Amino acid sequence: MKTFKTITGNDLIELGFRPKKWFAEALEFINENNLEEHEMLAYLDQFRSPDPIPLHDEAKDFIINIRPEHENEVDNVEKVIKTMKVLMKTPTLVGGAIMPDACPTGPEGYIPVGGVVIAKNAIHPGFHSADICCSVMLTDFGKADPKEILDAAHSITHFGYGGRDRGSQMPMSQELMDAFRENFFLNDEKLISIARSHMGTQGDGNHFLFVGISKNTGNTMLVTHHGSRAPGAMLYDKGMKVANRFREEISPETLKENAWIPYETDEGKAYWEALQLIRAWTKENHISIHDAVLNKMEIVKENRYWNEHNFVFKDGDLFYHAKGATPLDDKFLPDITGPRLIPLNMAEPVLIVQGKTNDRNLGFAPHGAGRNFSRTQHKKSLAHKTIEEVFAEETQGLDIRFFSNDIDISELPTAYKSAKNVRAQIEEYGLCEVLDEVMPYGCIMAGDVQKNAPWKKKKKFRKA
Repeated sequence: MKTFKTITGNDLIELGFRPKKWFAEALEFINENNLEEHEMLAYLDQFRSPDPIPLHDEAKDFIINIRPEHENEVDNVEKVIKTMKVLMKTPTLVGGAIMPDACPTGPEGYIPVGGVVIAKNAIHPGFHSADICCSVMLTDFGKADPKEILDAAHSITHFGYGGRDRGSQMPMSQELMDAFRENFFLNDEKLISIARSHMGTQGDGNHFLFVGISKNTGNTMLVTHHGSRAPGAMLYDKGMKVANRFREEISPETLKENAWIPYETDEGKAYWEALQLIRAWTKENHISIHDAVLNKMEIVKENRYWNEHNFVFKDGDLFYHAKGATPLDDKFLPDITGPRLIPLNMAEPVLIVQGKTNDRNLGFAPHGAGRNFSRTQHKKSLAHKTIEEVFAEETQGLDIRFFSNDIDISELPTAYKSAKNVRAQIEEYGLCEVLDEVMPYGCIMAGDVQKNAPWKKKKKFRKA
């Protein structure tokens, strides 16, 4: 009677298979049926993975719409170009561009802020990062008093960690909640609960509520800047996990941060749908704040514009990932509401722009002013002055407020690139046309939320 050797996982590894969940089922089938070697190999063919997709031998070409204007910008621009050269070896990428406000976000190979890359049939969660659909909305309040608008907005908006208390929450539409529950990535009751509590909130960092006066009309305009808050961050985490499972299988050479979800898969379709729902949530969030201010002031809006500048845009089988870039081409936006918005810093105008796709912009413009130095570096450079002195110097003539009542000097104008230089390079490279400017009156930001962060309060309480 013929005896059969028991096949183990090590045998499968020696045959070139990587350990996977299917090992247990396959080994049971092989050993129970005493498969001959040729029968076993025929059976195992179904589990063979395709050859891994290699990185491009050479970086794909990308357009450089930035140059250093002074010595403080040289290192920043060099790092941006270096990181793009590594990034553009990612197998899915077919083109890219960097904008005048570009700055690095991490090690070489990570997409920079101010970067646009085009991927074929692939969505890269790392390219939109956790702040999915970071965006800006403008509402025209007519000839309303800007101070009254800023005061009303201050009493309504919400900055800082977490969401609103249950008694002060702004409603999330039932239609959107139902749509979340039908999506593979968003059908999560914890995520939906957080989405409800975060409606009407703006977070921290560089997000703001800005009030200014139109240079063209003299009308008072309110502009908000924020993304999808915790619901978006939760989707990003889920997307990265799925993308990295694909990366390990199909392109292990690709950097983890640059992993992608193939669009033609079920996961790809579901993730694209989830992105559109998070986009809808973010727009609803902006509208909730703007409409609440209109209602409090008993004013009917004269106009409203909205656009995201950190998102993924689809054109056929091409996916344009804009990590901080303003979409100009109408094909990218399903709900066109007018021209686009480019904020610079709290002491500079918000630009109202329009433009078309050309050889240099790929259909995008800058999204703001960017940074030459990290927040920490900037704070160190001002260590010889008090926070109050810096604040007084940089906000003179403006009504600048911090929601936490703690000044964050890393959000004051000198923390950012020169707005004048960014504007000059927009014109130099022919990226877009400025139609109007919202001249600054005042601004609300989160402030130094780290100073009295909830976990620090708990730590102090435990020590006491």
